[in-house]
Amino acid sequence: MNSITISTDADGIATLMIDVPDQSMNVIGPDFIADLDAAITRIASDDAIKGAVIASGKDSGFMAGMDLKYFGSMLATSDGSRPQPAAIFDQVFVLNQLFRRLETCGKPVACAIEGTCVGGGFELALACHRRIVGDSPKTQLGLPEILIGLFPGGGGSQRLPRLIGVQAALMYMLQGKLFRPAEAAMLKAVDQVVPQGTALETAREWVKANPNAASQPWDVKGFKFPGGAGGFNPAFVQTMVGALPMTLKQTQRNMNAPIALLSAVYEGAILPFDRAIRVESKYFARVAADPQAGNMIRSLFVNKQAAERGARRPKDQPKAPTMKLAMLGAGMMGAGIATVAAQAGMEVILFDRDIAYAQKGKAHVESVLSKRLGKGMTPEKLAATLARVTPTATYADLAGADFVIEAVFEDVAIKAEVTKQVEAVLGPDVIFGSNTSTLPITKLAGAWSKPENFIGVHFFSPVEKMPLVEIILGKQTGPAAIAKALDFVAQIKKTPIVVNDSRGFYTSRCFGTYVQEGAELVAEGINPALIENAGKQLGMPVGPLAVSDEVSIELGYKVMTAAKKELGDAYVAQCSDDVMTQMVELDRLGRKNAKGWYDYPENGKKALWPGIADLFPRAEDQPDVEAVKERLLYRQLVECARCFEEGVLETPEDGDIGAIFGWGFAPYTGGPFAHMDTVGIAHVVAVLDRLAATHGNRFAPTAQLREMASTGSTFYRPAPSRAAA
Repeated sequence: MNSITISTDADGIATLMIDVPDQSMNVIGPDFIADLDAAITRIASDDAIKGAVIASGKDSGFMAGMDLKYFGSMLATSDGSRPQPAAIFDQVFVLNQLFRRLETCGKPVACAIEGTCVGGGFELALACHRRIVGDSPKTQLGLPEILIGLFPGGGGSQRLPRLIGVQAALMYMLQGKLFRPAEAAMLKAVDQVVPQGTALETAREWVKANPNAASQPWDVKGFKFPGGAGGFNPAFVQTMVGALPMTLKQTQRNMNAPIALLSAVYEGAILPFDRAIRVESKYFARVAADPQAGNMIRSLFVNKQAAERGARRPKDQPKAPTMKLAMLGAGMMGAGIATVAAQAGMEVILFDRDIAYAQKGKAHVESVLSKRLGKGMTPEKLAATLARVTPTATYADLAGADFVIEAVFEDVAIKAEVTKQVEAVLGPDVIFGSNTSTLPITKLAGAWSKPENFIGVHFFSPVEKMPLVEIILGKQTGPAAIAKALDFVAQIKKTPIVVNDSRGFYTSRCFGTYVQEGAELVAEGINPALIENAGKQLGMPVGPLAVSDEVSIELGYKVMTAAKKELGDAYVAQCSDDVMTQMVELDRLGRKNAKGWYDYPENGKKALWPGIADLFPRAEDQPDVEAVKERLLYRQLVECARCFEEGVLETPEDGDIGAIFGWGFAPYTGGPFAHMDTVGIAHVVAVLDRLAATHGNRFAPTAQLREMASTGSTFYRPAPSRAAA
């Protein structure tokens, strides 16, 4: 056995120690499945073994879920086509059968959980007769598969409802929500919480003391679900009747996995357990056979993890952690960056032109952290974090900083002045990062005497919550600057993408098209409510008008006027420019002044501004919602494709991660490039041609897209494979 070692003590208690080789975390792959199969056979057949304990030999935790590379191999065929659900069923049901054999082996099996236990790891735990958890703030348990387009496929959708009730189980599984140890014990998802480091010994003692505890509750005659189940149980019926419309509303009918999960739970609850797990695998196979799951897994898990592990970091550069950060600008962005940096253990010098502004920035840090008291934040930790933040209005106080990030006003001249002042104190060898959201990095780097040490480090608001950081390379940015920026992002535990220089870079440029197309639709007299609902049905977090209000209509106007000034005759005017201008002239700036596309009453709910119809008269003929969704989607897709063609993006991976985590592009698609591959590049080109003919050249397909359509190539897969699909 490569992944499981078995030792048996004098009392006949076998310890199965899981340590999957070449993995930082235990995961379920073919070797583990074979080893667990052999271990179960041995436990069941060896009379000297009275019971067993399953534990982890890794410090990282008990076990995560399926090895997604192994899972991906299930979704591939020799000819490049996607396998049918029946073929996938035969492969995924193996795990269900294995866990079923474990819980019916005739001997008590306990698991000792220390650290993370999620996905298939938690399903393994649920198949044990006793679950004992070491108490640690780092320990999390649960079934988060829904977050990557799947649902529990190793019996979790059937066992968890039988342990904690259908309603509670659905709440956790549909949200991908994890349990903390005490919470899991209270709900009876686990049996016992013990001091950290004692779970293994406690589990052994339980097996020794309970030689006959070899049955699961659902295998005992007369078993009933906590809270009840079945078509004649009012609580069960009410839960299922309420869960479906709520799920459809939350997912906008775009997600396969939540509906499949509801079906598996509903059907499984009224069946004997052995049939119930077959139902689960049936629905799981259907979800896995759809490209949606593969796309989501690739972008939301595999590629995201690769980015966080430094996939784009220059390999020849030594580690360059930031010890002391010079944070220039103490506004919302600067204070947010200061917060996450101080939390990561860095000393932060928070600079602003006026000490009062700098102190206000530190007060923001304190406000954010104070809200976390009792949620992993202690008063002592709060005080220590705040002590690392020093507000100042004096450039000399920046001395000793080994990394600089500026988040001052979006003006080239102002940024240049600040940059020169900082270099006078720190010298040009320190890496300088700009948090600009639109201004070209190459131009800003002209104020730093060593442009190879200048780089874009674009955060998203609110910094404390948004996971993405866009690293932008100027024409002269060197490998040391790239390494420093990526190491900083790793320190603050965020997800980086790396892009090349361009006005608006990648995220701001492509996100802006969603807002702009919303304004174009308004100008055409399309009902604003239709526009907003279409955006949400598309899978965006909010409609384009609402998000325009949130980021500020005025900001969009300033970016537009700056671009006009910078580009001159090369600037391509759009109808949305006039729309923004009119809104700003009416002092409708967005949420910042409580009036934009929406009105924001002080003590009421926001509502679309009735004056929109007066400013932009309603068209007699209104399009259907699918037509509006198409425009909002394809305007983003074509801009993403332009960024790829122009070399702003070097990889589709960065494009998909940046879109989903940067501006909330519909996660169920796996990102714009995954989506274009899935629907087919030829289809994308045909739709864009049709839209361009009707609505203008902003929809015109790129030359690269046309070439890809003609050759059958895709962003992720080689042409022969895709053509076969």
